[in-house]
Amino acid sequence: MKAYLITIGDEILIGQTVNTNVSFIGEKLTEIDVQVIKSTVIADDHNIIIDEFKEAFSKADVIIVTGGLGPTHDDVTKKCISEFFNSELVMNESILSDVKELFIKRGREITKINEEQALIPKIAKAIRNPNGTAPGIYIEKEGKVFVAMPGVPFEMHYMLEENVIPALSELNSVKVETSKTLNLLTTGIPESFLYQRLGDIDELLNGSRLAFLPNQFGVKMRITSKGKTEEEASNKLLEIEQKIRSLVGRYVYGKNNDSLEEVIAKLLVDRGLKLSVAESCTGGLISNRLTNIPGSSAFFERGLITYSNGAKVEHLNVSEDAIAEFGAVSLQVAQQMAEGIRAVSGTDLGLAVTGIMGPGGGSADKPIGLVYIGVCDNSVVTAKEFKFGDNRLLNKDRTSQAALEMLRRFLLGIPND
Repeated sequence: MKAYLITIGDEILIGQTVNTNVSFIGEKLTEIDVQVIKSTVIADDHNIIIDEFKEAFSKADVIIVTGGLGPTHDDVTKKCISEFFNSELVMNESILSDVKELFIKRGREITKINEEQALIPKIAKAIRNPNGTAPGIYIEKEGKVFVAMPGVPFEMHYMLEENVIPALSELNSVKVETSKTLNLLTTGIPESFLYQRLGDIDELLNGSRLAFLPNQFGVKMRITSKGKTEEEASNKLLEIEQKIRSLVGRYVYGKNNDSLEEVIAKLLVDRGLKLSVAESCTGGLISNRLTNIPGSSAFFERGLITYSNGAKVEHLNVSEDAIAEFGAVSLQVAQQMAEGIRAVSGTDLGLAVTGIMGPGGGSADKPIGLVYIGVCDNSVVTAKEFKFGDNRLLNKDRTSQAALEMLRRFLLGIPND
């Protein structure tokens, strides 16, 4: 089955809102072997919407629309759907009951405009929305599936996962081949270096596909394999994964939706270890990422933001002489910060970062993007130099990722090359 995604909303076209819905829908469709052939963003304009519906119906088996289902005058999607399918809007009593119940829970009086959100095309099935007032719309016609959902991400996510994906999965269950996808997550190695280390890609893949998807945190490698059965496709994925790990395994920290902080958390909990963190240039970002993990108190003891030289001396016992001789951004100070935070908090491990995030503060000897990361336990202390770019916020992200990766390797005994 082929899918065509349509996002409706002026706020996306003018850059006011980031379109995260497309990536979520695309990922979920891929999981059930529905191929997305096109994704487009269009304005809240009647004629443009109708034209896009016609285009989508001529090219795809599944059309998924998000946006424009709200109660205000600029939400015209539902009227366009009614016109396109030549189906009048009728009141859906179940949806009306849902809307009324939501307003009662919120202690608000329902208005006629809100009641009208329970109007849906007569040809359609309503998709109930427990998180909002706008229902989704599901239509099957001429062997095609048309779905419209609200653009609010958490409302759309629920409808897609609970209603749309199961329905499409059942329709798409009879197929000649099945495909399986695996994402291997890497960090600490640029895309070009990764590609080079994998050698002959065609020989490695043997008919499967591999995509490199870089961002500021690393490179995701998306592998897609096909087979006559799910088992055959899965076995192909496993074979390729093993080959990749044999070549670049030290850079692979997880799969699919893993985060590096989740990987770190599991390692620490499994080993019964406690961590403390001292941050200068990242301003608490590393601690924030670690404490986003539920149950983080099991492994995270404290985090200190020692931004100034005085704070490093006062709270971490960093030597004033070391700062004077080597500078606050130095290998020596990073080591002392790691040792200091471990000592004052009484933890098994200490992690520390110090650097120059920019856009000012750099020099010929110490340019913007220069970072030192230190990590220690009760017997070993190590530190490493990194050089990132000149974008302040990206540098903070990259530093937090590099610090967590350095900690992961320290725990696993993998060299920090």
